[in-house]
Amino acid sequence: MKIFSLTVFLAPPSGAATSLSTASDLSSFSFYQRSSVAEFMTFFTKTVAERTTQGQRQSIQENNYTAHVYNRGGAEQLAAVIITDQEYPVRPAFSLLTKLLDDFTAKVPQSSFGNPSAISFPDINTYIQKYQDPRQADTIMRVQQELDETKIVLHKTIESVLERGEKLDNLVDRSNALSAQSKMFYKTAKKQNSCCVVM
Repeated sequence: MKIFSLTVFLAPPSGAATSLSTASDLSSFSFYQRSSVAEFMTFFTKTVAERTTQGQRQSIQENNYTAHVYNRGGAEQLAAVIITDQEYPVRPAFSLLTKLLDDFTAKVPQSSFGNPSAISFPDINTYIQKYQDPRQADTIMRVQQELDETKIVLHKTIESVLERGEKLDNLVDRSNALSAQSKMFYKTAKKQNSCCVVM
């Protein structure tokens, strides 16, 4: 998963979008390709920023790249575009764009939008480096991964108990803690679920 470009635009409802701050990571391309790739990405991001209506989020695929666009509109008339490979998940991309726009509006006065060359927003370089890992952009995704890891540990624990030579059926049969009704429920449930495999 890779982020190639991250840009904040002034995107009025009519007229051309103006890049206010941009960062790119083209290290995965050869030295000779980088200038052409940079030009293409600049063209691509500007085009999608201009063609995304205010208040809209959309993802556009082109070859092996996906541009995720969030045109927040409002009084600031800002839009943000991230270009990633196709493996980068959609939700973290939009989470990142929302954080980027929030941070940009908090640190850059709206009065400076008319003079893009005077805007200094070095945080955009931090964003493009830090969020190469999509789990950093999306708390929910990070929590889900932690839950998945817990499930894996749980499955390993159950498997390790069964590998000791003990079968769950024998443990249930010998258990004094289970009533006859619970033992019957276990056996009935096992028969009904015998067609299914727990992963």
